[in-house]
Amino acid sequence: MTGSVLRSDHEGVATLTLNRPEALNALSPSLFVELRALLEAIAAETETVGCVILQGAGRSFSAGNDIKAIQAGERAPSPTFQAETLDFIEAMPQPVIASVHGHCFTGALELVLACDLLVAAESARFADTHGRWSMTPTWGMSQRLPRRIGPARAKLLMLTGTPITAQEALLLGLANLVVADDEREAATAQLAATIASNSWHTLRADKRLVNEGQRYTLAEGLAYERRTSPGAGPDMADRLRAFGNKQ
Repeated sequence: MTGSVLRSDHEGVATLTLNRPEALNALSPSLFVELRALLEAIAAETETVGCVILQGAGRSFSAGNDIKAIQAGERAPSPTFQAETLDFIEAMPQPVIASVHGHCFTGALELVLACDLLVAAESARFADTHGRWSMTPTWGMSQRLPRRIGPARAKLLMLTGTPITAQEALLLGLANLVVADDEREAATAQLAATIASNSWHTLRADKRLVNEGQRYTLAEGLAYERRTSPGAGPDMADRLRAFGNKQ
């Protein structure tokens, strides 16, 4: 199978694999076009896909934005296409797990920050190298990273460009879980399966309520939850019945 991004599905979990291992999965505009099309398809499949995994083929998750593609004049369909794709990941109904090994630099770090959860292999290294190239963030680094790990810690990563390890990412709150490299795929699959075993109605509501609630003060967020929480899902009666039958 060819393509810059591959999709596979198993028991309600869709896995998207960045597939440019020869370029350390550098994020070219054409890769983003393929990624966006797959994400849009998955977002519409709420009856068959309950959780999404995003990973990279080869030695790394992604080395970041494709500098060679930029130098060659390759362009995305619009100036904000990549940033809007990350916004789409954050807003899509299904939870998205980033499964990271090796490099996760700059644009790739912005990409995983748009995901809901992050599993890091011990080999994972995270960095913001915008400063190395005299670039500034436009895909969300200055907004999502401080919200994830706090402004002072985010500034340290952004201003120094120094890579951090998987364990450091865990301590900062960037990663949710760190595992051995040879256990990363299995651990991510298990996490996704656990999530997908819960009510997809609840998963979609939880993601929306948490994400949207971050825009408000606590009082406003509480009011937002009470006002927009969708209530019991169509599978509640079956789940309660199944639980009762186990007693």
